[in-house]
Amino acid sequence: MKFGAFAIASLLAFPLSAADLPSPALDTDYRPVDRTEAELGQLLFYDPILSGNRNISCAICHHPNFATGDGVSLSLGEGGVGLGPERRSDPKNMPEQRIPRHAQALFNLGAREFTVMFHDGRIEEDPTKPGGIRTPMDEDMTQGFASLLSAQTMFPVLSPDEMAGHYSENDVSKAVRSGRITGDGGAWNIISNRVSSIEEYRNKFKAVYPDIEGGRPIAFADISNAIAAFIELEWRSDDSPFDAFLRGGTLPADATAGMELFYGDAECATCHSGTFQTDHGFHATGVPQFGPGKAARFESHSRDIGRMRVTGKDGDAYKFRTPSLRNVTKTAPYGHTGAYADLGDFIRAHVDPYFALANFARDTPILPPLDTDDWWVMDRPAEVAAIRDAATIFTSHLNDLEVAQLVAFLHTLEDRVALEGRLGIPQSVPSGLKVDR
Repeated sequence: MKFGAFAIASLLAFPLSAADLPSPALDTDYRPVDRTEAELGQLLFYDPILSGNRNISCAICHHPNFATGDGVSLSLGEGGVGLGPERRSDPKNMPEQRIPRHAQALFNLGAREFTVMFHDGRIEEDPTKPGGIRTPMDEDMTQGFASLLSAQTMFPVLSPDEMAGHYSENDVSKAVRSGRITGDGGAWNIISNRVSSIEEYRNKFKAVYPDIEGGRPIAFADISNAIAAFIELEWRSDDSPFDAFLRGGTLPADATAGMELFYGDAECATCHSGTFQTDHGFHATGVPQFGPGKAARFESHSRDIGRMRVTGKDGDAYKFRTPSLRNVTKTAPYGHTGAYADLGDFIRAHVDPYFALANFARDTPILPPLDTDDWWVMDRPAEVAAIRDAATIFTSHLNDLEVAQLVAFLHTLEDRVALEGRLGIPQSVPSGLKVDR
């Protein structure tokens, strides 16, 4: 690691050494991005044409107004109207349920170290699989995805509650319902044909992918590759005050004290390690479970056992992926269910999950109104005990001053350029559909 003279001097003021801190991010830590491809992806990201009913874009759950999230604990996808905390159920097309997990932020997903994605890690890089990616689709997974991030986009467009629409509502949802995903008449092919039918999109795709001009049809992988390029360019985040510190700058006193706690006695860096403050691992932290959980449609429970759903291992029960903390002060609420709206409250709960579970206030989550039973798990002591018993217990306990210092340090992870975005929200999209602003 290399640190500037000012950083080394400031390190002398407290017991951390340079070896305790991560290395500054470098250009080589990221995949290269073609700007023209990213500009095409920008349009697709904000275009509702990718959804079954042509009413939801990727940006509904990952909007720059809410730091690439949506500002609520559990989202309303299909059947919702509005943006962010103002989103409500459409009386003419009521949602069947909430999205089971909190919408994750999109910062730095173009960094090479992100080799596993989603709260439960159900997609990850795997050189033994076709295309080098392991997904729940296994052999049905098509090739042509340029990155893991690109492959990630295939899931929301196939989810009835997120973007596909409810059964029998449209051609995409009907294809998903019948299990037709790939090939002619599959859900991805239907979406690709929609995009291909728009001349402006055809011309832009030909400019980015020259073999399309030679007659190859636009594939869903082309759409997802362009969206991934946009995310990689738009939300690269490595120009925060903390990055400046690692490159030779200084931090305010309260943030310095918080950094000392974070990388020292509070043990935050045990899991939130590395350049982007994540070990990319899976940990049980006792976050309260509410909403529909990750039950299959034929199951009657609402629990979410996290990583165990992917691995089948009992020891992975209630474990979820460590999120990066870049811009974390802007990405509330927190936890895989978005259980805590306040970052300080989440830190307190994180340190003492036993107390937090026993005293969780049900008015804490930000939940758009929906006539559904959100509290199946929390109403059953045995279910709560299972979450509690799986949780990691930390040896450190934090007082209010220390929590405030940690929050002050986390504020230094804010990157103004990434939060504002580099390309921004387009004024319009080629489909002519509404752009949510």
